[in-house]
Amino acid sequence: MLLTIIMLICMIGIFGKLLGFAIKMAWGLTKILFSFIFLPFVLLVCIFTGLFYIAVPVLALVGLFTLICAVAD
Repeated sequence: MLLTIIMLICMIGIFGKLLGFAIKMAWGLTKILFSFIFLPFVLLVCIFTGLFYIAVPVLALVGLFTLICAVAD
């Protein structure tokens, strides 16, 4: 009985760490997809549809946010 409880605790610890790693990896993948695929696509659509005055401030805000995040790290 005691061995079963110890194995259960170890199994929960290992799978808990794996779950945490999976969440971190999914968040990283989401940031990469947003940065390299979604945002440039939205900016190109804004430029081609004549919303240039919206695309430039969005690009400036994203650049400023990226700069602040890079300095904070």
